[in-house]
Amino acid sequence: MTGGLLVAGTTSDAGKSVLTAGICRWLHRNGVRVAPFKAQNMSNNSVVVLGPDGRGGEIGRAQAMQAEACGLAPDLRFNPVLLKPGSDRSSQVVLLGEAVDTVTAGNYRLLRPKLAEVAYATLTDLRADYDAVICEGAGSPAEINLREGDFVNMGLARRFGMPAIVVGDIDRGGVFAAFFGTLALLAAEDQALVAGFVINKFRGDLGLLQPGNDMITAVTGRPVHGVLPFHRDIWLDAEDSLAYGTTLGRPGPPRGREWLRVAVIRLPRISNATDAEALAAEPGVRVHLTVEPGDVADADLVMLPGSKATVSDLAWLRETGLADAVLAHAAAGKPLVGVCGGFQMLAETIRDEVESGHGTVPGLGLLPVGVTFAAGKTLAHAAGTGLGAPVAGYEIHHGQVSSGAAEPLLHYADGRPEGAVAGHVYGTHWHGAFESDEFRRRFLTVAAGQAGRHGFTVAPDTRYATIRERALDVLGDLVAEHLDTAALWQLIEKGPVAGLPFVPPGAP
Repeated sequence: MTGGLLVAGTTSDAGKSVLTAGICRWLHRNGVRVAPFKAQNMSNNSVVVLGPDGRGGEIGRAQAMQAEACGLAPDLRFNPVLLKPGSDRSSQVVLLGEAVDTVTAGNYRLLRPKLAEVAYATLTDLRADYDAVICEGAGSPAEINLREGDFVNMGLARRFGMPAIVVGDIDRGGVFAAFFGTLALLAAEDQALVAGFVINKFRGDLGLLQPGNDMITAVTGRPVHGVLPFHRDIWLDAEDSLAYGTTLGRPGPPRGREWLRVAVIRLPRISNATDAEALAAEPGVRVHLTVEPGDVADADLVMLPGSKATVSDLAWLRETGLADAVLAHAAAGKPLVGVCGGFQMLAETIRDEVESGHGTVPGLGLLPVGVTFAAGKTLAHAAGTGLGAPVAGYEIHHGQVSSGAAEPLLHYADGRPEGAVAGHVYGTHWHGAFESDEFRRRFLTVAAGQAGRHGFTVAPDTRYATIRERALDVLGDLVAEHLDTAALWQLIEKGPVAGLPFVPPGAP
């Protein structure tokens, strides 16, 4: 097997990331040396990967998750272009792990040819190293206003003569219209590479769905390669926090007498909302993403997550009344934790001439530190201790603690302090710290006590790494049990299907 496959979607959040991971897991189980690839990702959920020179770089968290599905360590090549939105009109461009520019929609067109060539060269390199590369598209291939210069959807498939399947989320409704419309808006050369469809998140009687499958095959000449059922355990490593809904995960019943209620502020430019996932994996911990001050008032523990636009998101907190709700929560003696950008918001002052250019602005003043933004971005793996337990994580931030002498929350392995604690208010720059099981248990135990939830008991046997591995196995099981794997194998091994019919009108 020396091939590839493009997993495209009718929309964003149709299921491309999880289907790609599931196919990767299925192939890995069958002894195939497989790797994931997403030419360009737009997401503020990223992880730090060490490059060949030992320096840290960024890729999307979804590609790191897909790498795990393949039994691989994350590689910068798995996501060569990452766009991190800082506003509605601009994004930071991360190329092979390194931030190289900030672009708007207008000047992005000038940079796109260079990005495309890097993406093509990277995929060529991966195809030489692996038996198969499963590529994830972005958004929809039928975004005809963006087709010129596309190098992540059908532009990628055309360049490499790669077959594509299109996944649609039936939970949204209109999945058959979306399949037909997606295909019918593609040029004939693109249509020739679309081999079939996959339905995602189906609930109900397959017998009632089958006439629709038969009809879409009849009108397009392409089969439905399978129907994936809705599964509640698939919620980790979302590319976009909007994919979470409101309640994160599927919390198990509490081990003690009480639940612990966690409110995570859904910032406009929320970054690495995945930090809350480890909390949501704990029995008896209900994690709620919210933009409502009332939810903050009802919470036991509040989290201010990371942000790609710390100063503007802090201004939004104040405009919406959420800042007042957070301050009232802290004044009531209830625990509050900030991660990365959220930590910076808790400071007394923020001096930012780099990200926002607003200069010095007041923070929420809940931690006795000052933060200054540096031109260079800290990108590193981190390990050490916190609350007497081992902790590991990663750092992605411009902001640095530049003043103050707060008690640290964590210590690096070499003894350097990190983060800050002031009574029941906590802050750290480390993403992923709560994935360290013993540290998470100790933190939640302390937080529950401060919140007055003395009937809450942390589970002693939750292993976050095991939960992640189990989720990847579920994805592999779904592919093996519900998709036509013989057809997928044929596509990956043999390439596009010859003689597929053209569906008018097609793009010019």
